[in-house]
Amino acid sequence: MILLLAMLMPVIPASAEEYHWGFKKANNGNPPDIGAEFELILKNYGAFYMGNPQKKVIYLTFDNGFEAGYTERILDTLKKENVKATFFLTGHYLTSASDLVKRIVEEGHTIGNHSDKHPNMARLSREGMLKEWQNFDKKLKEVTGIERTYYVRPPEGVFSKELLEVGNENGYTHIFWSIAFRDWDTGQKKGKQYAYNELISQLHPGAIILMHTVAEHNAEALPDFIKEAKRQGYTFGTLDDLVFDYLVNDPLWEEAQ
Repeated sequence: MILLLAMLMPVIPASAEEYHWGFKKANNGNPPDIGAEFELILKNYGAFYMGNPQKKVIYLTFDNGFEAGYTERILDTLKKENVKATFFLTGHYLTSASDLVKRIVEEGHTIGNHSDKHPNMARLSREGMLKEWQNFDKKLKEVTGIERTYYVRPPEGVFSKELLEVGNENGYTHIFWSIAFRDWDTGQKKGKQYAYNELISQLHPGAIILMHTVAEHNAEALPDFIKEAKRQGYTFGTLDDLVFDYLVNDPLWEEAQ
């Protein structure tokens, strides 16, 4: 299904301009404002930063570059709450935390491709871009037996039209995000309430939520956040659900926005 989506994207000449993903944060249940330029780029290249803004479905994603001791607690919470997530891993994580990678797969979560070596993907050659994804996939197969990934996320949100184009040509769909906060700085332990407040204040229908597993406050806040989101009527979907919904209901998405 994901490969089909990438194949259906229009062929648009790519530029070498480098973009840094960012937006005006969501509030009061409204989606973030990413600006007209980003909206057009993502639409043209079949990339996603959120799901249908008329549906109270949200999508949990985690970026794992290295293991800091909190992923197990996050997985315990997801299992207890019966929520599936996508974990965007690096090649380093695959080889250094292989037991956790296997657990992620065994418990029904999705593995996303965050590149092999976490470079600035926009500054690589087309061959270099593809090599990063394929080298990751090779390691993933060695660890889990999974043939390849279909969802990719550029390190630090740095991308180019060319990167999106190369992804489409090779069956990779780019996944950005609509909720995020400064949670990756391990030198600043801001506490459970900080993470919880950020998540709740930005919560909106269709949200793709980005969290980093290196943050203890994320592991601490996740149980209460999931419970509160459910209390507010939200359900948790997978990226496969998101893409399928888009393929089936594309005109409805256009009306919703």
